[in-house]
This record gives sequence, structure tokens and C-alpha cells, in this order.
Amino acid sequence: MLVLEFVSTVRATRSGLLDTLPDVEGMTEWGRAHAAELGITAGFTATEDLWREVVELRQAVRALLARAVAPGPASSADADRLPGFTESLDLVNATALAAPLAPRLDWPAEGAPVATSVPAGERAQSPRIRAALATSAIELLAGPAREQLRACPAPRCVLYFVKEHSRQEWCSVGCGNRARAARHYHQHKGR
Repeated sequence: MLVLEFVSTVRATRSGLLDTLPDVEGMTEWGRAHAAELGITAGFTATEDLWREVVELRQAVRALLARAVAPGPASSADADRLPGFTESLDLVNATALAAPLAPRLDWPAEGAPVATSVPAGERAQSPRIRAALATSAIELLAGPAREQLRACPAPRCVLYFVKEHSRQEWCSVGCGNRARAARHYHQHKGR
């Protein structure tokens, strides 16, 4: 899911938090890696304004994800630095509306027709990118996957994930191993 990859641009390492969108170059690299999902060309180059707006949107989306996992704990990455719920909701909705989409029917010669969404009219690249990210967040938060949305409880992990099976507790096998090792250490610490 694009939105989970987007909010996962803040992650934890052994030395602390790592932001993979720390500057315009980071935004350019991430945008190029997700060009197809964002509706941009592989030669995309971010601007300072786009970078700032995308980072602001990321914080708003993280605030909405924190609200969605409640009463469970939010990600520890930035729970104390998130914008308010109403402000975040307004920003995500306004951003999604900035670049409206229209349905287009594609019908390959040998296949079934497929509906795709395309920008309705010519829009600048920045609103299209931000609208794609906001729309992905709205689809997750308003869809059935929201019920399975979790903040990873592993030590030092700051990621959100969608629980794919009943026994899944962590975002990855590595986080599960780290959590079990930490639990083992705490159980046997005094012996």
C-alpha cells in the first residue's frame, strides 16, 4: 500500500530515527522509486516546496493512523509531535481534492476492460503527487483494511502495518525476533 510505504519514510535504526525524506534529494529519490503509483515520470525531480508539503502531509497522515489504531498505542516515532486530528483530517481531504481524478476505460485487444483513474484535466505535478498520497490514505482509513491497521509494538519500531493473518503481531519477522529477544532478556535478567 502506497500510504504505508509513505508513512514508513520515518523508521527506526539502532542509532535513532531515520527520515528517508530529509531533504529535496530524498524526496526526489523516493518519488522516482514510486513513480508509477504517483503518476509521475521516472525523471521526476522534487522542489523545495513539494518536499515541505509532502513532509507536512506525512505528519498529518501519521496523525490519522495514530487515531485509527486507538485505543492501541500510536507509533512511538512522533506521537508527541503529530498535528491535531481536525487539522490533519482537513489537510488530507483538501490535498486529495486538489487534483481530482476521472475514470478512464482501457480495453486491451485480448482482455477484459479495465477502469483506471487519470487526472481530470492538466494539473501541475505537485498537486498530483500529494493527491495520490492523500487518496491512498483515505482509501486505507475508509476501507476494510483499517480494522487490521496496527502500530508495530516491537522495541524501537515506529512502523504501521496491516495485519494479514490472525497471528501476526509485528510488521516484520525481524521485529518479531527483536520483540521475543527483548522479552527473553527481561524474563531472565535477574537470574
